[in-house]
Amino acid sequence: MNQPSVLVLTLDAEDYLPWLDGLAATGVSIVTATSAEEALALASPPPILLARPDLAATVLDAGYPARWIQSTWAGVLPLLATGRRDVVVTGVKGVFGPQIAEYVIGHLLAFELRLLERLGRQAARQWWPEATGTLEGKTLGIMGTGSIGRHLARVAAAFGLVVTGLNRSGRPVAGFERTFGTQQMAEMLATVDYLACVLPETPETAGLLDRPAFREMKPGCYLVNVGRGSLVDEDALLEALASGRLAGAALDVFREEPLPADSPLWHADNLLISAHV
Repeated sequence: MNQPSVLVLTLDAEDYLPWLDGLAATGVSIVTATSAEEALALASPPPILLARPDLAATVLDAGYPARWIQSTWAGVLPLLATGRRDVVVTGVKGVFGPQIAEYVIGHLLAFELRLLERLGRQAARQWWPEATGTLEGKTLGIMGTGSIGRHLARVAAAFGLVVTGLNRSGRPVAGFERTFGTQQMAEMLATVDYLACVLPETPETAGLLDRPAFREMKPGCYLVNVGRGSLVDEDALLEALASGRLAGAALDVFREEPLPADSPLWHADNLLISAHV
């Protein structure tokens, strides 16, 4: 029986090869491509892909003979948007929780400990004996109660945070003190000191945090978005930061990536930006 072949289709495809040594050792042929054009030019296209969903969707729409696509992302929305229904698609689950939990908690601690302010005072050689805040006893709302949200909830609870969650139906989920349905989002927003967004990109989540949503937030709330940039109305976010409704925010995802150099987000007060790490 012939061993199957696998195409790694990502911008950094060669970096995946050391992780696939065990697979290659069984006789599986592994091919790499860093663009859709390169993949479509293959003389013998492998039927199994380990791929970025956006690149995979492009080759599918061009008629690539795939049978199975393993996404390198947690989300697979670009693949769902294709017209192909003859391909098995699998995502990544149970992998990103630890990294994202550390990202969120790290930013919340930096906010409460006023680390950026202290660095500024240190650079100016100013002794600044101001008090810091604490996470314990405050409420973290997590938008998304899947595998990533559940891991974040467990970590947050260890810091003494009260954790609530948002999902479509409001169904109870272990690790959350309470869960709200999307129709109850305003009620949730009014009660949280911190809001962490780990939702995928879907038609239902697009623009969920709009101007009315920011108006519903508890004054002084701190926002961390590590889900998808489409969730947040960025103009409304800027207004909430400028008005003081939001005490601060950390964004890892944006509507347009890379974030354009002329975006006003770069210069917004109390906003930390990372490049979709």
